[in-house]
Amino acid sequence: MAEEPSAKRHHADTSDKRSNLVDINVPGEKHEYTTSLKGVELHGNETLEIICTSVPEKADEVISRLWRMLGGMFRRIVGVGVHYTNEDEPPQKAAVLQLCVDELCLVYHIAVATKWPKRLTEMLQHEKLFTFAGFSIESDKEKLKLSGMEINPNKFIDIQRKWRVPYTEKEYDSLTDVAASIIHPFYKGMKNKINTQEDYKLWGTSELPDNLIEYTGVDAYATYKSWFLIDYITDGWEYAKEWEAENFYDCPYCPFTG
Repeated sequence: MAEEPSAKRHHADTSDKRSNLVDINVPGEKHEYTTSLKGVELHGNETLEIICTSVPEKADEVISRLWRMLGGMFRRIVGVGVHYTNEDEPPQKAAVLQLCVDELCLVYHIAVATKWPKRLTEMLQHEKLFTFAGFSIESDKEKLKLSGMEINPNKFIDIQRKWRVPYTEKEYDSLTDVAASIIHPFYKGMKNKINTQEDYKLWGTSELPDNLIEYTGVDAYATYKSWFLIDYITDGWEYAKEWEAENFYDCPYCPFTG
């Protein structure tokens, strides 16, 4: 008998937390589920942990982990990916949102969820801490906004507009082009495990199959790692130019000095 009030309070607390969350108005088969994939193979010996969920509390747990990981990094980059509801049922909205930092990826199944995670808004709207890197991210932002969620407009990078694969003649490179060029040729085959015609119709259904979860996670990781390396190399190049300009006349091996 003594345990009963405690149990009731616990359920009431959960209900109160849910009541403070914002509803998701995206069509889909509403259902709570969580699927965790560990040891998803990347290039070399790298592996990825992917947590796909439609439960806002579970998503908040993963976002807290991402936040803690970023706190210890000099470059606080978050890879972002968005997949959409069926184009045959306009207006298209965001059905799946991916957030990736290093070896951890959250896949939030928006179309199946009923509420937005509380910490998601805090993260996407943060003024200082994070830079969100995506591919064709303007379209992703538009679909997210239609779904009730926005990325801080001052804190995002569209890799497709910021980087070109050298010696190619395409108007715009794909993510597979960039990731295969920057990270490893492994990423050229990112879509090999899915049927892009049929599987893309599943974003609004419950539950996502493992092969599609794996694809979304690797997609977000490739986005994250591509911009992480591009940013790192660019900073190194800029630093080298500054160092050379400041130290050129102090160099005993340089011409016209000494």
